[in-house]
Amino acid sequence: MQRLAPSVLVLAVTASLVGCQDSGPQDAKVSFNKNPYPSSYQAMPSEKTLIKNATVLTGTGERLDGADVLLVDGKIDSIGKNLSASGVKTIDANGKWVTPGIIDVHSHLGAYPSPSVESHQDGNEMTNPVTAEVWVEHSVWPQDPGFNAARAGGITSLQILPGSGNLIGGRGVTLKNVPSPTMQGMKYPEAPYGLKMACGENPKRVYGSRKVTPSTRMGNMAGYRNAWIEATEYKRAWEKYESEYAQGKNPAAPERDLTLDTLKGVLDGDIKIHNHCYKAEEMAMMIDLGKEFNYDSGTFHHAIEAYKISDLLAQNGNCAAMWPDWWGFKMEAYDMIQENVAVVNAVKNSCAVVHSDSDTTIQRLNQEAGKVMYRANENGFELKEEDAIVWITQNAAKSLGIEDKTGSLVKGKQADVVIWNQSPFSVYAKAEQVFIDGAKVYDRFDEKYQAKSDFMLGQSTAVKTH
Repeated sequence: MQRLAPSVLVLAVTASLVGCQDSGPQDAKVSFNKNPYPSSYQAMPSEKTLIKNATVLTGTGERLDGADVLLVDGKIDSIGKNLSASGVKTIDANGKWVTPGIIDVHSHLGAYPSPSVESHQDGNEMTNPVTAEVWVEHSVWPQDPGFNAARAGGITSLQILPGSGNLIGGRGVTLKNVPSPTMQGMKYPEAPYGLKMACGENPKRVYGSRKVTPSTRMGNMAGYRNAWIEATEYKRAWEKYESEYAQGKNPAAPERDLTLDTLKGVLDGDIKIHNHCYKAEEMAMMIDLGKEFNYDSGTFHHAIEAYKISDLLAQNGNCAAMWPDWWGFKMEAYDMIQENVAVVNAVKNSCAVVHSDSDTTIQRLNQEAGKVMYRANENGFELKEEDAIVWITQNAAKSLGIEDKTGSLVKGKQADVVIWNQSPFSVYAKAEQVFIDGAKVYDRFDEKYQAKSDFMLGQSTAVKTH
């Protein structure tokens, strides 16, 4: 794409405003649809359901023993002991555990689907260091069998992100994990878009090997800053147009630019940043970058060195999404400790998240969180199940900007619920029933609730399953 330099863009817009703003009747106001691919998600049919006598982890740090959960009209109606309701389907959950639906903030399902064949590798637009114009939802193949396998592991919502080869890789999208022939049928209504950015080795390796910028970490930072300078000028040009038009003048609208539309969305607070960023000093610089251009630096993914700056992350309101025990596969992923999540979690006002970035471990994200809890407790922490569940429910929802809708078992929130055969942090744990908006979407013992993608029909085996 041929883009105007910021100063040229401003001069061009200014010149057009000076030439047109005071003469004649106003032209039709120029605006554009910010959501041209809207969600068509419809909750599946549900019935009033009462889950009785379970160990309930609410996702808010609370554990209730021998408690009931009532689901009505797709919402959490009430939680407590000895609940009753008329016309209700009752599930005896004695000896079982109930949690909010699990949320993975970092997935590539559908964009890097299984089967993993070259013709389906649609998650990394590595043709320019800044490709904010691409939206990963346009790559999502909803028939990816991985969605069904993840649902069997209790995953009810997930963010699909583009890959990390670019400084700015494009928009991510949050999906409800329901069977659908279209991406729009899975798209989470009213969830904000994400914007994938990437620190460190990936962008400098991809473009440095081509002898173009960036080839160093300082080149990375220069690339981000140039992009945000352009975005700032673009935002200013549109705001000037809006202001002049509101005054009854007849200004010329700025030229539409898909890349800058997305970056402007971040500056307007409509799109949340998700940084692929391993190292402490780089996360700190990305926080300062956000302050330089007045946007929220969001969530750091793969934050292997988050423990070194846990206080800074909490002070700045950043979430950190981490693995329990995956590191050392490249230099920037070297300096890991297995208590990373626990150290971040220990700081007041922190937001520790456990993520997968894997079509396999997304099926066991509960046990990934369990690894953290057990390893941290071996080294002096005192974490409990009610603490660990927060990393894959409430904090994950906060990272995605959907915490007012899901992520905890609170009256009025969407009834995204998992019934487990035992503590979800056991290596023997299995999700037995999964509900999304109160509708049962998975049952381990009933094939009617074990959706298969069209791709799998007639195939004997091909997919890694839970």
